[in-house]
Amino acid sequence: MKAIILAAGSGTRLKRYTKNIPKGMLSFMGKTIIERQIETYHKCGITDIVIVRGFASDKINYAGIKYYTNNDYANTNMVESLMTAKSEFDDDVIVSYSDILFESDMLRSMMTSSGDFCCAVDDNWKEYWLKRYGRTDFDTESLVIDGNGNITELGLENPPFEKISARYIGLLKFSTNGLSVIQKLMEDAYTEYENKPWQQSGKTVRKAYMTDLLNAIIQSGQEVRALHFNNGWIEFDTNEDYEQAIEWVKDNSIIDVIKI
Repeated sequence: MKAIILAAGSGTRLKRYTKNIPKGMLSFMGKTIIERQIETYHKCGITDIVIVRGFASDKINYAGIKYYTNNDYANTNMVESLMTAKSEFDDDVIVSYSDILFESDMLRSMMTSSGDFCCAVDDNWKEYWLKRYGRTDFDTESLVIDGNGNITELGLENPPFEKISARYIGLLKFSTNGLSVIQKLMEDAYTEYENKPWQQSGKTVRKAYMTDLLNAIIQSGQEVRALHFNNGWIEFDTNEDYEQAIEWVKDNSIIDVIKI
């Protein structure tokens, strides 16, 4: 099993701190976010680690890591970054966004999960949202889970509340077989959706979000399994997220969200 960390974006909503560095290189509790992810992967036995770089790529340089570069990072998004590393699709893969931290127990559960497509979700997201925003009706997106534990639809912004079964985290597992399915889906999507909307986001295929890819997988008839967690992760999406998290460390309330 290997890990692919998607770190190509410029982090426009963190520009107070990321003018010259990728957001995964923000320092948090004395280490960068990416460094902490690498340590978590190593702790759980994953040493084959790939990072897809883009913006300020020279700033990400850790020993023992494989690197790929999404040179068109300014005009593309997560799916294109993942496909930049498609030559690594020869083993089961954990995919993580570079602006999140997650507990090792969460990663171990992902590693041992069965199924070709597995997606970490937070059942207790409202508690995190109240601490983060003081409300649960802001920065939401759909994630519907059926009675069999499979995701049936996700990624629609500001959906009706009944369409939020849990919160998408940005941590995924794809089996080798699942990655083969993804490659075929993407070959078809590149042909048909180069210049027109592809999925929920309304983006063209090269600008697509990971949730768009997951929707395409679901629509192809595959099962995307939801793996349930209660907090245990944190996201650094905006200047306020970062500043707030630093304050949570100071008063030790960070443990309400994640144990680091």
